[in-house]
Amino acid sequence: MPVLLVRRKGAAAVLGCLGFILIGWSGLLIPSLIRSVELDFHKTDGDIGLFYFVYAVCYATGSFGGGLLTERLGRRTVLGLALGIHALGFAALAIAPVWPLFLLAAIPAGLGGGEMDGGVNGLFLDLFTTNRGRGLSALHLFYGVGALLSPFFVGRLVEAGVAWQAIVFGTAIAMLPVALLYTLTDMPTGHHEVAETGSRIRVGFALPLVALAIAIGCYVAAEIGVSSWLVRFLGSAPLTTATGALSLFWLGLTLGRLMSAVLGDRFDHLRFAVIAAFVSGVALFGAVVVPDLTVSIALLAVVGFAFGPVYPLIMTVAGQRFPGRTAAISGLLAGAAVVGGTLYPPAMGPLSETVGLGAAMVGAGVLAVASAGALLLVRRPPALNTA
Repeated sequence: MPVLLVRRKGAAAVLGCLGFILIGWSGLLIPSLIRSVELDFHKTDGDIGLFYFVYAVCYATGSFGGGLLTERLGRRTVLGLALGIHALGFAALAIAPVWPLFLLAAIPAGLGGGEMDGGVNGLFLDLFTTNRGRGLSALHLFYGVGALLSPFFVGRLVEAGVAWQAIVFGTAIAMLPVALLYTLTDMPTGHHEVAETGSRIRVGFALPLVALAIAIGCYVAAEIGVSSWLVRFLGSAPLTTATGALSLFWLGLTLGRLMSAVLGDRFDHLRFAVIAAFVSGVALFGAVVVPDLTVSIALLAVVGFAFGPVYPLIMTVAGQRFPGRTAAISGLLAGAAVVGGTLYPPAMGPLSETVGLGAAMVGAGVLAVASAGALLLVRRPPALNTA
């Protein structure tokens, strides 16, 4: 057994936040470098869309499988391997000489990222058993930090003449010491242990779990859909205005998670998530139909702010509903989230060509409201839910 370097709860929490900065950064890395990648490989947007699809499918697979592996192998082992595999995938992306190998490298990159996503969510559910809303919101705030920093710095590095391959390879190298720390830091194991009496927490396909999976899938489909198509939606505005609106959307989302981290545990988590998801959908409807550009951009910032608390609060509710299966449940929900992000945002392109991008954005608002509706099917857990 490896020597544990750190045995404090705070160290595991800091490591989890650092891991989320890394996957937030890496998640926006190829989108930020899309022009350079297309130029070097002589590929089109459709080819890049295929890369995104492969990455997302593998990310979902990693999220689903990572939780179950954690219950068998332990959290330190799985998280260390996950970030190592994620790093390996990005190193392969950096050195791939031809497009098929670049596409193949999306497999380990996506698998490792998905395992990290679901695994670190489960870690925080176990670390913050009495204030999960605050803990999960703070964790996802750091994902937003990574997502905000990646395009900002990558764009400036490319403009300064740094090769995109060097940026991707440098990201992979930076992940390796963090992966090692995961294997050496004390943290809740995530093992699923059944008492001798055979008592266990029910999971299966119970209505609360199905409702939570639908809610988080719909939410992520709406969030990624807005984020991916916002600049195109504001096509009549100057590019600097449209990209500025996207920055405001992400700033609103980050502030929403910061607000949730401070205030989330003062309110009922389920009710808070329902209200936030519903408000985001209504604000998005308004942003689409309002004729004034300034008001539309302001409403899109409101959408981001309302989006902020939803994902971590859904995870929090899941941890409360299934307290004995945090590793498996967090992985399953992270996978369901990626499924939502894989299905609807790419479909907004064909929808834009048929019924218009405004209608596709309204569809994202419908998904946000549907997320709120699915959460209404979740009830408080009974005092003891055993069989």
